[in-house]
Amino acid sequence: MLPIRVAVLAFEGVSLFHLSVPGMVLGTVQSAPDEPRYEINYCAELPGMVSTDQGVGLAISLGLELMEACDVIIIPAWGDQSLIASPQLVEALQLANAQGKLIVGLCLGAFVLGDAGLLDGKEATTHWAVRDEFAQRFPKVRFKPEVLYVSADNIVTSAGTVAAIDCCLHLVRERLGADVANRTAKMLVTPPHRPGGQAQYVEHPVPQLPGETHLSDVLTWARMNLSSDLSLDVLAGMAKMSRRTFTRRFKETTGTTVSKWVTAERVARAQALLETTELSIECIAGEVGFGTSLSLRQHFGMHLGTSPSDYRKMFCLGVGRKASGRPKADT
Repeated sequence: MLPIRVAVLAFEGVSLFHLSVPGMVLGTVQSAPDEPRYEINYCAELPGMVSTDQGVGLAISLGLELMEACDVIIIPAWGDQSLIASPQLVEALQLANAQGKLIVGLCLGAFVLGDAGLLDGKEATTHWAVRDEFAQRFPKVRFKPEVLYVSADNIVTSAGTVAAIDCCLHLVRERLGADVANRTAKMLVTPPHRPGGQAQYVEHPVPQLPGETHLSDVLTWARMNLSSDLSLDVLAGMAKMSRRTFTRRFKETTGTTVSKWVTAERVARAQALLETTELSIECIAGEVGFGTSLSLRQHFGMHLGTSPSDYRKMFCLGVGRKASGRPKADT
């Protein structure tokens, strides 16, 4: 059985972690004797010594011609997303795409695939921290900022850092099946499939509102009183504006509607309470203004793709656990 040949691109300043993930995941695969194994090799635009982001030097002997001989091409997180991929790299990727090879952009590596035009008309993702820049730079891409990875035909892109592991496990699952992917995940001591998406990790910065004193004060008050009635009429009255004026100013300032903003703030506050307190799910639902645990679960699922209890297990870092080490029961 011929191996599945994988070419991983190395470049100056490449993330040592991302460079190692394909080999770590795909190289761990324990397939049946009659199934193919992965063969991982590394290439660079200019073969020779390459320094990683950790200062470790790597001797790369193969050039971009390796991509022609491989079945899968993986671009690790690009060191600087503002740096446009070279014409040589773009040409090599376009040729590989025309040949139907599987091409993967891990994290900021999605920018390289975008530079090559491989994402036009397709769904794709990247690290949440650069979501606005990615969407503006590649307007023809159907950007999915909330997911851990996206598979679109022969193109796969992933979210930031550790999502590269999720992405590579997905490659195994698609090619060799769930059983092999699950065994591989066990060897790596990682979940075979994480629930939710990178929306769980997105920071929620407080918008700067120069010149909108009343509106700024109202938003600050709303964040401190999420359990209160935060209807359009209430907030507009506090801002001393008509409903129509407040709605227009609010949209211009925040880029969203009052109801969507309030819901997002309540979800964000619920996240913080789940991470840092032992409050029950029902209590948190009341604290943030959702009223019931059912309503909280519904909004959590829509916004983050996971449940409050699962989120707490991933992020509480020991908070909410009893001395026995068992999770505290949710009500």
